[in-house]
Amino acid sequence: MTTDASKSRPYPALMVLCLSLGVMFSVTTQAAEASQTMTRTQASAETLSSQQQAIPLIAAFMATSDMPSLNAALNQGLDAGLTISETREILVQLYAYVGFPRSLNALNELMTVVQMRKQRGIEDAPGREPSRATPTGDDLLAAGTANQTKISGSPVKGPVFEFAPVINRFLQTHLFGDIFERDNLDWQSRELATVGALAATPGVESQLRSHMLASLRVGLSAAQLRQVIEQLKKHGDAQTAERANTALTQALEASVK
Repeated sequence: MTTDASKSRPYPALMVLCLSLGVMFSVTTQAAEASQTMTRTQASAETLSSQQQAIPLIAAFMATSDMPSLNAALNQGLDAGLTISETREILVQLYAYVGFPRSLNALNELMTVVQMRKQRGIEDAPGREPSRATPTGDDLLAAGTANQTKISGSPVKGPVFEFAPVINRFLQTHLFGDIFERDNLDWQSRELATVGALAATPGVESQLRSHMLASLRVGLSAAQLRQVIEQLKKHGDAQTAERANTALTQALEASVK
């Protein structure tokens, strides 16, 4: 869901503690592990994982109802290590961006893919359900508003929300509350899915730009987002990739102002 103030529409850190047998051994070990962690972080900031590479493709083909390509992208993601739960969550979330009919069709396609893979002897990891109950009532509104503000970079306001205040309440309680409070899919994956779906949808360029900015806020790098564009260009179509490229360029220009 975009959170651009005037153009909106209806997306962990590892701490390593080491025990040592001696002070010098402990210091040396911790320094070495810190260096390794930094290296992994720097590498991941430049390159999408194989699972992440599949997410924008799944989203783009869902958005265009390209079932043969969606089938291939779902297989790619599961082969790369996406769990059934993560993949299903991507398709569930995207109903908020491309509609229930496409979401339901894509979920049916995922069911078919999983069944066919099982018949071929492939047992995909089921993954997990959300680890906590979704808040309700005022707690849901508070959690969703906090999530919306964090992803948007500031409290969301603007003429459209003054004209139709209920739309922002729906965003806060449902999209950023009910959906983004579900922790069986991380926020980077949720933004990669949203970018892929919006890039494949003509006419929502302002929302796409907003989600490029949101992607940067949740920790994806410009290099990783350029890799998304390359994936869309290689496996999708030129217009989808061009829309994504334009949106990223504008987002990067806005982020340095």
